[in-house]
Amino acid sequence: MSINILHKNTELIRKEALRLGFDFVGFAKAAPLDDEAQRLEAWLNKGYHGKMQYMANHFDLRTDPTKLVPGAKSVIVLMHNYFPKEEQHDPTAPKLARYAYGEDYHHVLKGKMKELLHFIRESIGEVDGRCFVDSAPVMEREWAKRAGLGWTGKNSLLLRPGAGSYFFLAEMILDLPLATDDPIRDHCGTCHRCIDACPTEAISPQGYLLDASKCISYLTIELREEIPTEFQEKMEGWAFGCDICQEVCPWNRFAKQHNETAFEPHPDLPSMSSTDWMEITEEVFQKIFKKSAVKRTKFDGLKRNLRFIKPE
Repeated sequence: MSINILHKNTELIRKEALRLGFDFVGFAKAAPLDDEAQRLEAWLNKGYHGKMQYMANHFDLRTDPTKLVPGAKSVIVLMHNYFPKEEQHDPTAPKLARYAYGEDYHHVLKGKMKELLHFIRESIGEVDGRCFVDSAPVMEREWAKRAGLGWTGKNSLLLRPGAGSYFFLAEMILDLPLATDDPIRDHCGTCHRCIDACPTEAISPQGYLLDASKCISYLTIELREEIPTEFQEKMEGWAFGCDICQEVCPWNRFAKQHNETAFEPHPDLPSMSSTDWMEITEEVFQKIFKKSAVKRTKFDGLKRNLRFIKPE
């Protein structure tokens, strides 16, 4: 395939992805993630994945996209803003990670990606590929780095210059060769605000390494058993997820409000008071979080979190 056609197809896909509402698009060559595989193995050996056993499963699939899509040539990485227009009103109310304000991003982004894949097949020809939104063992931040969309910050999240980190990541692995983007350098410098701000000390003193078993997001979402009492005074009011390391990151001063109606919160959510949260019933839970990622923790899980952060 000629260089001209590679670039033409790449820009055609980029333009359509932006039209569908994605904010940034990057392209990388599909190849094994050898260095990343070694780091992942070391991370798992330290037990930093906690009870998330799925992180250790399908190791070969996680580190080699050609095992997920035979004949894979390219990885397309898509970023979608979720920074909200409206925050929770009551500063004393239990807090919800911003990504969970609106509809579950898995469904919203998967729908857009299916449209994009259909467009690719209509415009370019028969292409084999798969779409991923946390739905398979894909190392999304590593691919975003390779696709030039940002760098992995000291808080382990993907950071993009002039935009920050309030973005969902999604990937398409295709057997279509495309032009690739160049990685960008790390811009964290000597900053260590995320390290200092993490109340559970989940981020290593040097940064770039997260002990997920100490992360508030893990404790309130992934952990199914009771939260260890050692974290009793360290939750800082977070009932589902945590945004502390993003809130203190200087790059998020560039965060702009999203334009996706599906990510707007239920009308009752922003105004919920501390009392509303603590007295929430299953009926209210089902109404407000009907389409939200908060349903992952289920009503009983949310009540567990609420009891833990505000014990009677």
